[in-house]
Amino acid sequence: MRRFNAFNLARESLRGHKGWGQQWRHPEPKKEYDVIIVGAGGHGLGTAYYLAKEHGITNIAVLDKGWLGGGNTGRNTTIIRSNYLYDESAGLYNHSVKLWETLSQELNYNVMFSQRGVMMLAHSVHDVQSAQRHIHANRLNGVDNEWLTPQQAKEYCPPLDISKTARYPVMGAALQRRGGVARHDAVAWGFARKASDMGVDIIQNCEVTGINRAPSGEVTGLETTKGTIGAKKVGVVAAGHTSVLMEMAGVRMPLESYPLQALVSEPVKPVFPCVVMSNAVHAYISQSDKGELVIGAGTDSYLSYSQTGSMHILQHTLDAICELYPMFRRMRMLRTWGGIVDVTPDRSPILSKTPVKGLYVNCGWGTGGFKATPGSANVFAHTIAKDEPHKINAGFNLDRFRTGRLIDEAAAAAVAH
Repeated sequence: MRRFNAFNLARESLRGHKGWGQQWRHPEPKKEYDVIIVGAGGHGLGTAYYLAKEHGITNIAVLDKGWLGGGNTGRNTTIIRSNYLYDESAGLYNHSVKLWETLSQELNYNVMFSQRGVMMLAHSVHDVQSAQRHIHANRLNGVDNEWLTPQQAKEYCPPLDISKTARYPVMGAALQRRGGVARHDAVAWGFARKASDMGVDIIQNCEVTGINRAPSGEVTGLETTKGTIGAKKVGVVAAGHTSVLMEMAGVRMPLESYPLQALVSEPVKPVFPCVVMSNAVHAYISQSDKGELVIGAGTDSYLSYSQTGSMHILQHTLDAICELYPMFRRMRMLRTWGGIVDVTPDRSPILSKTPVKGLYVNCGWGTGGFKATPGSANVFAHTIAKDEPHKINAGFNLDRFRTGRLIDEAAAAAVAH
């Protein structure tokens, strides 16, 4: 596959960019594969890529009932950070941030990773204490995080209102400078392009309707809308629909699925230099390269597989944004959308083998899956290839809900991000 470089870009510019060809192949499914990944989002495509790159397994199919990147990968607000509280979370998310930093070069595809910083606001004494606890825990785990006074927060993000009469007074902020954003579509496209080039079959519009098991219990393949496909191993990476798929194999998952909403404004000139989050008011904001203000909300309070949400959630979010950044009160919103997030009881993901031999699951990311994309894919590929967890994801096993060794990240993941 032709590389993206200055010479090829210049040459194609003289030819109307007609010589690039397809970015990935569109094959029909084979009768059998060594590994099938269910879900062609960033985590699923990344898992296939790392299986091929680091473990030499190339007889792989990635199946999706819709189109590549059409699920949560294309519906999130692209925030990347690793300032989580517990050791296991800090290890996993920081591993991911390190991979983000070189991902464009590795994939030869610009994922538009911008380390503009992620600032988390404190509005009360409790917020201040919680944020400073996170900062100290992060530093012990080698994760950058620092405390800012209200004035320092204002200097880092000039649109922020820090007046003492504000409805949500800013009492300080925690800043992770290595955090930022990336282009979600480009991440899926980059992994797909590279995986396809290494021999991985990406099969779209192929819904899984059943998981086949041998009399002895192990996985033997899948029933799909394109026929029966055999497989020695199956990895389910299907976000909000994970529990539906796993039930086909007789595995009950500790998951609940909620709608999660976001919206963007009309585009304006560069005005917002970083990402700012407020857990207390469930609102966060950044500015895209196109100039749109990207705004995220909290999850709806009801269970649903709908990719829409409730108007009152958007109203609450915009009320908070207008209070924190008065200069945006006359901005017009262009569009809203929703995703389906899968949430575990401890608000931490599951990256694990299952009781069914040959069946593996990557799920439970809630509102924080995008930031973990390369790290999650990397360790999940190891788990599938070696049939044992990587040391980074060892704590995120399915058994923790039976043993009680939970990783309670509710404080870090309480707001949609």
